[in-house]
Amino acid sequence: MPYSTEDMARRAAREIPAGSIVNLGIGLPTQVADYLVEGHAWLHSENGLLGMGPFPYEGDEDPNLINAGKQTVTVLPGGSTFDSATSFAMIRGGHVDLAILGAMQVACNGDLANWAVPNGKVMGIGGAMDLASGAGRVIAMMQHVTKKGEHKLVRACDYPLTATKTVALVITDLGVFEPTGDAFRVVELAPGVTPDQAAQATGAPLT
Repeated sequence: MPYSTEDMARRAAREIPAGSIVNLGIGLPTQVADYLVEGHAWLHSENGLLGMGPFPYEGDEDPNLINAGKQTVTVLPGGSTFDSATSFAMIRGGHVDLAILGAMQVACNGDLANWAVPNGKVMGIGGAMDLASGAGRVIAMMQHVTKKGEHKLVRACDYPLTATKTVALVITDLGVFEPTGDAFRVVELAPGVTPDQAAQATGAPLT
């Protein structure tokens, strides 16, 4: 069976080094917070929060504590809040060790497209370009294909780019893949997913 979104979040959490500062992008990556041991790393949100914890239980929400996707969150002991200018100075200054971002397409050379679909509604790029360029390491977390079955891991992105040659690892519902330049290296496959199935779902060579 392919990985569930919870499996993907749990797998992404394993990539977070102890003591690191990590930004979780809007969408699937926000679930990673629920699978981190408290104190293992510092979660950063570009709207001005360091020390973000897991989502609150129903009834414990504080409407004044939100992440960049406007979801209510918690703050761990020692956490801090600050303005957006300070938050982006942290990102652009190279102080974020890891960014886990959602993606629409990732190319086998590490190019990332995650903010606009051609001829689709454009909501704005937000902080994705800064994070993709400024973080020490970038992991893309995404479904392997679109709802129409179209490839999202591709030879070359044909969606508007967010950043070039930036993605170090891709975690999808089919497994974990590393962009190597002209192919994706299979790090692991989800239980029951065969190499042939993964290859058919990928728009670039697999090694």
